Amino acid sequence: QVQLVESGGGLVQPGESLRLSCVASVSTITIYAMGWYRQGPGNKRVLLASITESGITHYADSVEGRFTISRDGAENTAYLQMNNLNPEDTAVYYCNAAPPVEKYWGKGTFVTVSS
Repeated sequence: QVQLVESGGGLVQPGESLRLSCVASVSTITIYAMGWYRQGPGNKRVLLASITESGITHYADSVEGRFTISRDGAENTAYLQMNNLNPEDTAVYYCNAAPPVEKYWGKGTFVTVSS
């Protein structure tokens, strides 16, 4: 049973940064392409960034240049560095495989950007 646990969210002001972490219970992230997703208030869950097993990354237009996805296979961890946050980034952030596996969804981590 794979479990993905997200952490690192919080309340920040516009322009600040956060680093999210996603720890896998097994070495799944060395097998799958991993992704970070978010679901804002009243919105559907969307893919923000993905990274393949070989390190190739892709980003949604909304976060390109501000967010950076990375992974550490030895620690079974994926990261999302988020810079220059703005209120539109307020959401629950999740990690999963890319494309996502339904049973892997965790509880997510809340990010609130507000002055």
